[in-house]
Amino acid sequence: MSVLLLQPYFFMSKTKSYPQILIGSRLFLTAMAIHLSLWVAPPDLQQGGNSRISYVHVLVARMRIVIYIATAINSSLFPLTKHPLFLHSSGTGTEIGAFSTLFTLVTGGFRGRPMWGTFRVWVAPLTSVFLLFLIYLGALRFQKLPVEPAPISIRAGPIGIPIIKSPVN
Repeated sequence: MSVLLLQPYFFMSKTKSYPQILIGSRLFLTAMAIHLSLWVAPPDLQQGGNSRISYVHVLVARMRIVIYIATAINSSLFPLTKHPLFLHSSGTGTEIGAFSTLFTLVTGGFRGRPMWGTFRVWVAPLTSVFLLFLIYLGALRFQKLPVEPAPISIRAGPIGIPIIKSPVN
């Protein structure tokens, strides 16, 4: 049985519906997080209801980084092994990561409005997140091509993770 798991055809036939399940569960859990943070959580004493968006924004921003690292690892392993699992998981990670990055940009704007008086302050982390979103859009576009430039574009992006992460700490 363990040798069968290494065979691409057997493994891919057993896990064919996993991407749809992962994307569906991600959308459901994101909707639940929005509901719980915006309508169930009590308001902060100093910031009032404006602090509630941080519950969603911070978690989505952290998950975006984890998804991006996993997608970059899968994209790097595919040329070495030629196992279709790595290609499919990097494709699914690209879809989920693009959604998470867009959601991070949107919630960051709503979070920044009461703090800075404007929706956007173009600092280094925000610009890096926007560039990461553009990388995701390019990778999503390249997935339909017969060549494999999408994993190449995803592998180039982890350079920006320290730029995004370090000023936030």
